[in-house]
Amino acid sequence: MKDTFILNLVHRPELNPEYAEKTAGGGKGLEDESIDIFKLQQRLAHENGLKTTIQMTYSSLFSQYVVDLAKSDHQKYGDEIGLSLLGLPCRQFNEKYRTKDFCIWMFSLEDRKRIIDDVFGKFFECFGFWPESTGSYYLDAQSIAYIEERYPSVKCAVATCWEEGPKAYHTCNNSWYTLMDGGPWNPWIPSTCNTHVPAKGPEDDSHIVAIPHLSRDLIACFDGNGSNFGTHPQNVLRGMVYEGDQYPYLFNLIDQYRHMGKYNGGYSYNMMFVGPGWLNKKGRWEAPYSLLEKSYSDAMAYYGNLKKEGKLCDMGMSEFASWFRENRLYSSEAFLWKDILYGSEKSHFWYSSPSMRCCLDMNQGGAMIDLRPYESKLVRECGIGTSHVQEVSYPFLIQANYRAGYFTHYAGEGTVKSCTVSYGGVKADMCLCRTKAVLRSEDGQRVLELDPVQFKLGELVADIQSVFYFREGSNEVKTVRKVLRTSIPDAKVCITEYMTACYGTTEYPEPMDGIKLIAGDKTLDYQYKCRTVRAVGCCTAVVPQVECKVSMHASEGDECFVKEGYAFSPMFTLGVVRNAGQGEVFESWLKLEKAN
Repeated sequence: MKDTFILNLVHRPELNPEYAEKTAGGGKGLEDESIDIFKLQQRLAHENGLKTTIQMTYSSLFSQYVVDLAKSDHQKYGDEIGLSLLGLPCRQFNEKYRTKDFCIWMFSLEDRKRIIDDVFGKFFECFGFWPESTGSYYLDAQSIAYIEERYPSVKCAVATCWEEGPKAYHTCNNSWYTLMDGGPWNPWIPSTCNTHVPAKGPEDDSHIVAIPHLSRDLIACFDGNGSNFGTHPQNVLRGMVYEGDQYPYLFNLIDQYRHMGKYNGGYSYNMMFVGPGWLNKKGRWEAPYSLLEKSYSDAMAYYGNLKKEGKLCDMGMSEFASWFRENRLYSSEAFLWKDILYGSEKSHFWYSSPSMRCCLDMNQGGAMIDLRPYESKLVRECGIGTSHVQEVSYPFLIQANYRAGYFTHYAGEGTVKSCTVSYGGVKADMCLCRTKAVLRSEDGQRVLELDPVQFKLGELVADIQSVFYFREGSNEVKTVRKVLRTSIPDAKVCITEYMTACYGTTEYPEPMDGIKLIAGDKTLDYQYKCRTVRAVGCCTAVVPQVECKVSMHASEGDECFVKEGYAFSPMFTLGVVRNAGQGEVFESWLKLEKAN
């Protein structure tokens, strides 16, 4: 594939911007100001040779002036006219539905269908055709299925917001109920069972291409509030990642996404989606309007210059969906993301496929710090009338920020996948080793090769290298630990490959009752008793709450074990063990399956 950096630039003409309802300035009413800002955004894009997708909001469909603006830009510049399920609140909506709710996935399924029919019908009344793209902060699988049944013209949708979840909730005074983390960071084809899960093939293809709501920083957003670190100039200003009127971080972030092409067959992607409320005439945060406008103008110029240099291809959303189906379809995504916010040498490896999403941290020796079991294809119906009214995150088995990771006050008892190395009664964990990595593709798999790390174990010094293999279409991760050198030539170190896990979507413990831990032919029913069972062969945990079976195995003769947690640390641990000397390797596999 030729190197292709694709931009989806999306504008929505909100006449009642959710972030600016009482802050209009400049002597104008809110609607007039919002229209002016939308026109500014469109002008800046067009002046830089960029086409946009205009996602009409419900309120904008009642403005003939805005409808005519969209038609004019469609004819003159080739802008796509799509339909947003954001921006629902307006006089007409409030009078009809008698509610303050505005997030489409939070309504009951019956009301979701009614609203979708209403909004799509109004769009057709205005334009005489059905939209080919739509979107929301989150678009649940049931809503997507209904849209595809009734409005099959739709090819593409903004379907989730990468890594919002509890972090964003806590930084918004516990009042921003968009709990939706656990999805891919780049475009994907959603499974019919769950929007977060990439489809494996035609049998569970939801018939749309999903794109994220903004392209985020894959370290800063994982560690902190995603709303400060994305390809959204006003987010960068809100995060105060700038000095004076300069914001090199924004352009570094765009370039990081361009760099993804190196690891994904030449393909890289960026999404920018900014409503008019973010360019408020009274300013936002400590930033005056002049800086808000300048940042948006500079971002458009940066993309425009890339296009002029032949380094960027701007597409409408439906155009991109057609390209994606022809060129990417059900393939995996991988990237080695470097810290561009603080300038440290920290890096995270991200991998997303129809079987899993995971993250490895080189600051912890390549430890797995996030694991989402897409293989279980978990159905989580949402909205009023279900047990998940607001919370639509895809559950984790490992999540170092929500469930402590290695660095708890009882070290090693949070969720993480790593290994320990021991000799002569002295043991150390790979999590304590900082390293770097290179990522390459070979023979249909991504290979993440880490620099060797050195362990000092009493009188012994051992150099060990880690390599991880992610094969396209596989539900396994292969881990190789290579003993490169031991200071005592004939010595053997004991390597324990382990995974400490649980399940959940927040930082709060969930009931572990019903989980089965299996080592060889021995089984433990989880009872919070700190029990350990050892055997030879494969070790497994069956977690019925997320319909997942996770297992680890090495060679047939290797020891394995399962360990039960306790009420204060309600985790479980799987492990495989081998003694290895200089020049020897220890190979093990982590496997995810759906549990019946």
